[in-house]
Amino acid sequence: MSSGNGTYRFILSGGGTGGHIYPAIAIANELKRRYSNAEFLFVGASDRMEMEKVPKAGYKIEGLWISGLQRKLSLKNLMFPFKLVSSLWRSRSIIKSFKPNVAIGTGGFASGPLLQVAIRNGIPALIQEQNSFPGITNKLLAKKANVICVAYEGLEAYFPKDKVILTGNPIRQDLAYNEMTSVQAKDALKLSHGKHCLLVLGGSLGSRRINQLIEEHLSFISEKQIELLWQCGSFYYDDYRKYNQMEGVSVMPFIDDMKTAYAAADIIISRSGAISVSELCVIGKPVLFIPSPNVAEDHQTKNAKAIADKSAAIYISESELDETFEDIFSNLLESEDLRKQLSDNIRLLAKTGATKDIVDEIEKLLR
Repeated sequence: MSSGNGTYRFILSGGGTGGHIYPAIAIANELKRRYSNAEFLFVGASDRMEMEKVPKAGYKIEGLWISGLQRKLSLKNLMFPFKLVSSLWRSRSIIKSFKPNVAIGTGGFASGPLLQVAIRNGIPALIQEQNSFPGITNKLLAKKANVICVAYEGLEAYFPKDKVILTGNPIRQDLAYNEMTSVQAKDALKLSHGKHCLLVLGGSLGSRRINQLIEEHLSFISEKQIELLWQCGSFYYDDYRKYNQMEGVSVMPFIDDMKTAYAAADIIISRSGAISVSELCVIGKPVLFIPSPNVAEDHQTKNAKAIADKSAAIYISESELDETFEDIFSNLLESEDLRKQLSDNIRLLAKTGATKDIVDEIEKLLR
């Protein structure tokens, strides 16, 4: 096997949401640490957030003209065959010129055509499935991929059993080894130490329902002497930026420095996408999950329940928010014992070695 300076070429594809992008970046960072001379190329959907986030992380990216099939009848679906053919041609040209040693897919529209072409060209392929219920792209690729790294048990029901390896989800290294204290983080964010800090996360694209919930309860939150870090999503920022004028409220379209935000938080309200859940297990703060009901097979509810069933988080369904939110949140805020119990229990579920284990599997494909 090559030394730490091997001139390997790795092609990675995954996108559409942060849940597909950040695992790919985490895997690339670990590969770069091991192979300092390696070359990397990301492939994403040309109109999605990966086109901004990947270059920000220091990697080159090529865009495909691709989008997913809409679940309901839509004119957009008529374009899908043309986009797919275009993306397959483009992927062929990218693979031919880049000549990767290994192809890595983390889900999302663009990884389908790219990995399909890579596999057809005899390039070893690894896919990483973040959720307890696999996405359509990874299901289609599974038969031909060499290795499938998963984060939940029981995925042999969907994938060839002999290819499945349970690794957990790769998370950003700065989060896995975050030594920043709450005091340092609150100082950095100019927050006061005498108040609780509530961090609100609606997923990388923002959540309309969570944003509405926070807006409806701003006076309730203010009465509780809470400082609010509110990631509302760039799509919704124009609707909510006005609340930055309120004392103790910081509304942001997106939080780039999650390390500091997590360290400052005393309580977190979050969606329960797979990567968010994996990060929050490592962070070890009290969490109130509000799953999105608008995802395939309702997997966010399954993710949240899996944690709540171990007394490691609280979860409320969107349909129950109006009746239960204030009581549940007040109880969490006022009970130090409950917060400690949730923190201790969620930490026990953390898998900090996932990125390393996935890259170990990629190394085997290089031999």
